[in-house]
Amino acid sequence: MSTWRRLQVKVRTAHGLLTSRRVTGRHTWLYGHVPLCQSLSTGTPLRNDFFKDLEAQLAAMRRKAADALPGSGWSPLEVNPNLPPERADIVIVGGGVMGWSIAYWLKQKEMRQGGVKIIVVEKDPTYSQASTVLSAGGIRQQFSLPENIHLSLASADFMRNINEHLGVLNEDPVDLQFNHSGYLFLASEDVAHIMEENYSTQRYAGAKVTLLSPTQLKEKFPWVNTDGVALASYGLENEGSFDPWTLLNAFRRKAISMGVVQCCGEVTDLKYTSTIMTTVDDERLELRRIRSVKVQMPNSMEYQPVECAIVVNAAGAFSGKLAEMVGIGSGPNNSMAGIPLPVEPRKRFVYVVHCPDGPGLDTPFLIDYSGVYFRREGLGGNYIAGASPEEAEEPDTSNLEVDHQFFEEKVWPSLAQRVPAFEKLKVTSAWAGYYDYNTFDQNGIIGIHPLINNMYFATGFSGHGLQHSPAVGRAVAELILDGTFKTLDLSPLGFRRILSQEPMLERNIV
Repeated sequence: MSTWRRLQVKVRTAHGLLTSRRVTGRHTWLYGHVPLCQSLSTGTPLRNDFFKDLEAQLAAMRRKAADALPGSGWSPLEVNPNLPPERADIVIVGGGVMGWSIAYWLKQKEMRQGGVKIIVVEKDPTYSQASTVLSAGGIRQQFSLPENIHLSLASADFMRNINEHLGVLNEDPVDLQFNHSGYLFLASEDVAHIMEENYSTQRYAGAKVTLLSPTQLKEKFPWVNTDGVALASYGLENEGSFDPWTLLNAFRRKAISMGVVQCCGEVTDLKYTSTIMTTVDDERLELRRIRSVKVQMPNSMEYQPVECAIVVNAAGAFSGKLAEMVGIGSGPNNSMAGIPLPVEPRKRFVYVVHCPDGPGLDTPFLIDYSGVYFRREGLGGNYIAGASPEEAEEPDTSNLEVDHQFFEEKVWPSLAQRVPAFEKLKVTSAWAGYYDYNTFDQNGIIGIHPLINNMYFATGFSGHGLQHSPAVGRAVAELILDGTFKTLDLSPLGFRRILSQEPMLERNIV
């Protein structure tokens, strides 16, 4: 009411101003409590300014009145614009390369544009501790299991044609910096027969691989010391290294352009409903269905419950913790509900070394039978190297500090023995990252949990998730939207092998 009275006064004042004559003397007079003097004019500029001010006040009054009406969206509290939507069809937990690959393929397969609402939740928006960007960035076909070989072949084909898949209109093309240098595995006499078996499996699956004797190895790579080498396996195509960050960012950029919502936060709880079933053996099973996820905002007490139909567990090294939130592994021993998701973080070190007299541009990604590996890192005599520790020597995973003594004692001696030029190398930098390590059989776990009918897994790859992410993303999208694997049959990599205690051991783990 007070606002309305002020407007009435201003309207009366306006009437006096607009009907008065120009003052020619030095008199000052009042009309409606507004002083008028010699310089006052009733010209057009004054009239326009007054009505602009009047219209603005009327608009503000109308907005305030509308906000006060029942059912309005007005709130005295400011809404955080970074909160995720309250509802989604699919929530993908984990914004690494695997999560964004799944998001991309889901949008690629949706029947109509905008038909599937997807949220990707990532707790580390800087990606400073993300396994994707802290990896060595290699891709190879030299595995022992056909499923892994086919995943690599499909992913390599995707990477070769990446701009056909992940190109975005009016954006720069994707440059993965894919170096087709090949992988070179070395075998001692004790394990040469296993390399021959793997070679047969790889060739049958379609991989271009060749075996080299010690003499042939020395001819092709003169800088290699062949002492102790009985056989070598060399990838001829679709193998090498690439930039992990570029692949991650390409998937993310494309998925967001297709309508995927990115959320920076941490899933801290899962709400679910339960149904009790009885098997033919009179075993009582509790089937659960996730109804919502609780997303905690970073550096804040704010959180947002997100109702959803499906949850994808692509949380990498911490996917086991997410599985526990819905009760996986919390049941009685020797029961289906009592078997946990066998994925935990394992820390791995990557060392950057400089050696001006080291191997040249044709250097492959070399894997020694001691477990030590190295590859070139750009130009200028730079390389990256590392090794996986023995089970009893696994480092502390509470931080990502680098153990330089591990390089001195475990990595450098084997490097210098295999490549004598590395006697003079110098460590220039190093970092550590996490493997999503599958303690059961060091292989990926892909598919739905038998007791949680809307949680899908894409985790546990134990070091080869980055290179397989394009093909795994497509496979998970097929399983969700088509109900089955269409392109590659990855059913042997499902959770049921863990329930039945039938491991699929991969021999070529780096």
